[in-house]
Amino acid sequence: MTQRNKQKGRLNMRASYRTIALLVILTAVALAGGVSNGVAAPKETVTIKGAGATFPMPIYAKWASAYEKNGGAKIEYRGIGSGGGIAQIKAKAVDFGASDEPLAPGELEKHGLIQFPLVIGGVVPVHNIQGVAKGQLKLTPDLLTDIFLGKIKKWRDPRVRAVNPGLKLPDEDITICHRADGSGTTWIFTTYLSKVSPEWKEKVGADKAVSWPHGVGGKGNPGVTELVKKVSGSIGYVEFAYALENKLNYVMLQNRSGEFVGPTIKSFQAACENANWEKAPGFYVDLNDQPGQASWPITGSSFILMHKDQLEAGKALEMLKFFNWCFGKGTSIASDLHYVPIPPKVYGLVESIWKTSITANASQVWKAETSTAANPASKSKE
Repeated sequence: MTQRNKQKGRLNMRASYRTIALLVILTAVALAGGVSNGVAAPKETVTIKGAGATFPMPIYAKWASAYEKNGGAKIEYRGIGSGGGIAQIKAKAVDFGASDEPLAPGELEKHGLIQFPLVIGGVVPVHNIQGVAKGQLKLTPDLLTDIFLGKIKKWRDPRVRAVNPGLKLPDEDITICHRADGSGTTWIFTTYLSKVSPEWKEKVGADKAVSWPHGVGGKGNPGVTELVKKVSGSIGYVEFAYALENKLNYVMLQNRSGEFVGPTIKSFQAACENANWEKAPGFYVDLNDQPGQASWPITGSSFILMHKDQLEAGKALEMLKFFNWCFGKGTSIASDLHYVPIPPKVYGLVESIWKTSITANASQVWKAETSTAANPASKSKE
């Protein structure tokens, strides 16, 4: 072999050693979660699954999207009604359930659950009456109840006209649109009707699903929304965000103080000011028919249901971090969609329940140092 060929061979061998060394380094880095093919290895995303009430579905969807965009866990939420959410969390088919009807303390204990309010909103009677715009139709509690009982059958009924002098009401049959599924929205609405009408309480009652005297049923808030939009002369009830998003005509409803009020953030807030959260075991609070001149009469909370004993500490922590974010930075998003954020004092009560009740492998999941702020709800505009 010539000297030139020997030198070339040595150069090739050195190049081969350098290539092998580089491959070893890249492989080690890739296995450590660093770089593969020059691209940073993606962080594994935690997926948290929830199901339940359609009442808060618009805000949960917005929160989930914003949280994930900011590097948080992926939240998958299905609006299947409060009844479905309760059944799925009891069966441990989801990580959390959501219900607009709070579970009684005894039932929570029986299934090893905790519940806490995450957002407050209003249930709104909406109509499709030709020539009548939103906020023009006034109804008293008696009129609303008798319409849903089927005792008032036409919009030009003398009792309706007496409360709405000067409003041109058509001689049209009234069609009732209600929920066909087990629903926390129905629980809030029928609880209100039961409070203001002994006849309703006796004949129909308050529950997630009731035997409606009249009408047609739709699944979820979206189903009732579509029915009201399509059926002339109809009246139904939906969460306020659905009424706004779909430009439905809502009523002015007479409250406990005798004032006709419309559904707004302020009227929802007024309704929850008198709630005694501190003395309500399991946060079992009914916000319907609250006193106050500005109070909206049909107001409710949406509750989160979780198991006390969690299987995966890491996943449980990520779930609580999401709810913590909702209480803090998520409040401005809630207000934009006309939901009422939970008051700061209530967040403090909720966090104390997290610390004392949520465990995994007998260890506390949410600790004092976990929260980024002592009272994140006070930073609603961050």
